[in-house]
Amino acid sequence: MARGQLAVVPVLLAMALLLLQPLAARTDNSFAKRKTSQTKKELVEDGNSKMAREVVERTPIRSSSKESNSVSSQKGRPSPNPKEDNSNDKKLQEINNVSNQNSQGIYGLLTMTDEQEALRKKQVQEIEELYRNGSKILKRSRDKNLRKDRGYKLLIKAADMGSTKAMERIAYALLFGDQLPQNVTAAKDLFEALAENGSHKAQTALGFMYATGIGVDPNQPKALVYYTFAALGGNLVADMILKAFYYLSKAAHGGSINALGFLGKMYSEGSEAVPQNNETALQYFKMAADRGNPIGLTGLGLAHLYGKGLPVDYEEALKNFKKAADKGWVDGQFQLGVMYYSGFGVKRDYKMANKYFQHASQNGHALALYNLAQMYSSGTGVVRSCVTATELFKNVCERGQWTERILSAYFAYKENNIDSAFLQYMFLAEQGYEMAQSNTAYLLEYEQPTLVAKTDCYPMALIYWNRAAVQGYSYARIKLGDYHYYGYGTLVDYETAAIHYRLAAEQQHSAQAMFNLAYMYEHGLGTEQDLHLAKRFYDLAAETSTDAYIPVFFALCKLGTINIINSIQSANLSEVWNQINLDRVLWPHWDLYLIMILILLLGLLRAHRHG
Repeated sequence: MARGQLAVVPVLLAMALLLLQPLAARTDNSFAKRKTSQTKKELVEDGNSKMAREVVERTPIRSSSKESNSVSSQKGRPSPNPKEDNSNDKKLQEINNVSNQNSQGIYGLLTMTDEQEALRKKQVQEIEELYRNGSKILKRSRDKNLRKDRGYKLLIKAADMGSTKAMERIAYALLFGDQLPQNVTAAKDLFEALAENGSHKAQTALGFMYATGIGVDPNQPKALVYYTFAALGGNLVADMILKAFYYLSKAAHGGSINALGFLGKMYSEGSEAVPQNNETALQYFKMAADRGNPIGLTGLGLAHLYGKGLPVDYEEALKNFKKAADKGWVDGQFQLGVMYYSGFGVKRDYKMANKYFQHASQNGHALALYNLAQMYSSGTGVVRSCVTATELFKNVCERGQWTERILSAYFAYKENNIDSAFLQYMFLAEQGYEMAQSNTAYLLEYEQPTLVAKTDCYPMALIYWNRAAVQGYSYARIKLGDYHYYGYGTLVDYETAAIHYRLAAEQQHSAQAMFNLAYMYEHGLGTEQDLHLAKRFYDLAAETSTDAYIPVFFALCKLGTINIINSIQSANLSEVWNQINLDRVLWPHWDLYLIMILILLLGLLRAHRHG
């Protein structure tokens, strides 16, 4: 049979491969058996296993060349060239001799392959059952000993049998110290082994480790590579970081206005894949806003509201948000609600805030739902309703897949397992959750996890405080001011500290920020000394929070004393005394009245002594 004809029909190719296996047995019969078995297994276990089985079942070994030729003719294929018959007769005879010597034959191999496949299927089912039972125990059981003794033991057994999902879960448990002893090195080794086999969850974990420097030296390019591979593998977390940027860039170059707006948003917020850059963000926002795009309008509004690359201008922010909201953009509606709720550039109006939060929540905005829940729980601008607040809070919780990890991190912290809590919070912080960002910064500042060098704790905390502050957390904004004021993780910079305190005071109405800003005005730190402004911010702090009454009272007493001392120091007492006319200040003949009063007092004192 000619080789050119073998390439035409896949079935003939498979037949030739099977026929060639015994041919090799002339030199090494044992090798032929192994090779034949391997070929059969590959055919059966191929992705197109149904077709492979059909090929194998239709490929019997005949006892003579005549029968083989007749089979070919029956299938409608050309018979071999007569000139080739003589040369091939000997080969076919040898093939059939070796085939007959094999007691099992090809049918025996087929039977063995079927048995192996059945065994493999049974093993796969057993592995899946172990993984499912172990996961069920971990998910539903509150008994820690049961989770550790039974849940993870089942997962470890499944992992030993080759379950990738079980190995992934165990690796994350080792990384976070969740029910298993924390071992970052072992987790890294396991993640690397899994990543080499294409596990996108392992690639995401390695990207996280290289991005944050946990267990490895920080390496942003390498983190980006792992995130990229994970995103290509379908991992949602990595996809959140990379995929949007790639496709939005492509769409923006193709003329998509929405893509311009979203690219501005990504540059404004920043991430591992996209470095934070206000100038680039503004360029994209302006290009989108000039064409009437609500995303670009909202971005410009936020830039004016928070002073991100532009001067703070509440009127411009309000105007842009209104344009975006009129176009039905949910973020524009939400930001209008924030402005009316906080009184940024407008008179505080809780009814208007409620109106815009309602519009945004109907379009699925989670923060709008949360703000509405807060308003109903406290009765701010609406009739207080605990039932409505509970329903709204429930809706917020149901929109996130992060609650399980957040709770796991919290319980680890309560059990004083700082390293485990720190890694879990940081993993969520890298995905953009504000609560996790602030908790990560808190642990770095106050608990100093052993996974991070002490000298790196404050610089890392500064990064996460900044990320939380960008999302509107006032305490994080005050922390940024403190870090620049005291030089924690950065150089001492009073001007930057004053800027952060001012933002927290004006935008979040924080009494602590007002007090700190008043202190800086009092001493001229980062700004010109102005005692009048200092008193004004002290008074505002006392009006904003009752907790500030006592510290503000002492601060004002100190401020008054300083005013008196400054007045005395700036005045010439002798000149003041000479210019004082006591007859005008008190009354005419005041000295005579004073003598009479003294005489009366002496008389009374004398009478009292003799009495």
